[in-house]
Order: sequence, then structure tokens, then C-alpha cells
Amino acid sequence: MKLLVITSLAEHSDKVAEMLTKAGVKVFSKTETTGFKETHRPDMRDNWYGGGNGKFNSIFFFSFTSQEKAEKMIESIQLCNAEKESRFPVRGFILAVERSTYVEDLL
Repeated sequence: MKLLVITSLAEHSDKVAEMLTKAGVKVFSKTETTGFKETHRPDMRDNWYGGGNGKFNSIFFFSFTSQEKAEKMIESIQLCNAEKESRFPVRGFILAVERSTYVEDLL
């Protein structure tokens, strides 16, 4: 069993959910969060009007799933990011679950 974690801007929520379903991940959770990106530039002229730091409406998707489905989702994310070049690409992570009370049949 793996823990699949995906981060994205909130406006990509429907696309990520669709990708999860196509990858065979039928059970997942979504939570909203605020992402921060701080940029520090040594030359103040580059940031004269104060637009250097930003807050972004972001989402986390997560699911306990099989290795195969998690890998399929990572491949989908890579394809999506290649098609749409963005400063804020979708990110995916596969984490090992060492022990759980989760029933493997649900995967």
C-alpha cells in the first residue's frame, strides 16, 4: 500500500480529480490550503511595487492506494505538466506505508 499525495492550485481541482479517476484511484480525499511562495530579490528595483510574495489557493489530494495506481497517477501528472507549462505545476508524491489497519481489499 502507498500514500499518494498530490498538490495543485485550486483551479486545477476538477482536472486532478478526473486524472485520479482515470488512473483507477476511486477513493481519495481533498483538502484546501493556502500556499505561500516567497521570493527574495537582492535588487529592490525588481520588486518596487511589492509584488514579490504571494499567497495561492491550493489543494491537497491524498489516497491510500496500490503501487500500480499511484505510479499511473504520477505518469498522468507528468503528461499534464508537459502539455501545460506552468509556474505552478501539479506535484505528485508516492510515500510508503509501513504499517496500517487498512484492509488491502479496498485498494
